[in-house]
Amino acid sequence: MNWTATGALLMALAVAIGAFGAHGLKGRLDAYSMSVYEKAVFYHFVHALGILFVALLARTGAINATTQNRGAGLLLMGIVLFSGSLYALAISGVRVLGAVTPFGGLAFIAGWLYLVYAAVRKTL
Repeated sequence: MNWTATGALLMALAVAIGAFGAHGLKGRLDAYSMSVYEKAVFYHFVHALGILFVALLARTGAINATTQNRGAGLLLMGIVLFSGSLYALAISGVRVLGAVTPFGGLAFIAGWLYLVYAAVRKTL
């Protein structure tokens, strides 16, 4: 997979989704739902940048393709599960969607810890 393109696309989507929330949902969501939506956008941005960072590490040879694919894949999974469930929760108000969010958080943590493991393994 082209993780640079994926990360860049995810960044563009984060900007568009954030702008939609700020302008299109203003006045339509209560304060709680808007804060949930903004949290989803924030984590989306941070982890899309993380995917770009992982792609850069691979291009410089700091990590190999397998590490890149696993690390970036886990971050992507986190964006879909964590931010995706929060976007859906904020817009729909269906609270049961929040049950998916922790799995996205675990994917984020797993992605970063996998990169820690790969970095330590490479330097030892």
